Amino acid sequence: MWWFQEGLCVLPVALVIWTAATFIFAYITAVILRHVDPLVPYISDTGTVAPERCVFGLMLNVSAFLGVATMYVRYKQLHALVDVNDTRLNCLNLMGFVLGCGSSFGMCVVANFQKTTLFAMHLVGAMLTFGVGALYILVQTLLSHRMQPHIHSKTMFWTRLSVCVWTFASIISMFVSSVIMYSTLSGTEVNQKLHWTPGEPGFTPHIVSTISEWSLALSFISFFLTYIRDFKKINLRAEVQLQSEHLYDSHHSRPSETSPLLAGSI
Repeated sequence: MWWFQEGLCVLPVALVIWTAATFIFAYITAVILRHVDPLVPYISDTGTVAPERCVFGLMLNVSAFLGVATMYVRYKQLHALVDVNDTRLNCLNLMGFVLGCGSSFGMCVVANFQKTTLFAMHLVGAMLTFGVGALYILVQTLLSHRMQPHIHSKTMFWTRLSVCVWTFASIISMFVSSVIMYSTLSGTEVNQKLHWTPGEPGFTPHIVSTISEWSLALSFISFFLTYIRDFKKINLRAEVQLQSEHLYDSHHSRPSETSPLLAGSI
């Protein structure tokens, strides 16, 4: 058995690889077509102009789906590991799953509302993706802290804490540099600007902001890499529970013949 066939670790692996491929493919295509500058554009800028925005949107929607699936498995895993009487940890686990779903929804908004067309919606999606996503990482780090050393190792906790600090440092850097950039270019439609010239007003804070955004995205990817070892130790299966022995409405009588479908199970 290959390592990625153990348990459900294929989920975080697929999420990381697919998301990284989304960013790289969109960047290469946008640069080749000269829609953006090669020097660290915003991730959203690489998915703004057709044709790359079509593929970027499609691939990012798939990443959002993989994200929800991964976070659900994580939720179920911790739900099984945590004592049912530990209300605080169970609530924290549920909160993490809700935050994760909110972050994934934000990815869908970012993917389908480009910054040059509907900037307000795109900004809302970005705040959901990065802001709520950072809170998800924080909650999972707290869970790892509360569950060590009996369930989680101390090494895993410190790894996730390091990624959490990296995430929030990137957010602060991106926020501060963006504020400086927009204040420097007051009265300019910055959201429509895809090309920047070194030395022009706002160029330096723009570069700091874009580097921070790529750093933030990389921290998210790195965090989900920490799930791979944990997911080797879990499997989920579906069970069919029949509410009735037939598929007719209640006012119909039960058919006399039998069907193989009536004994379905997974």
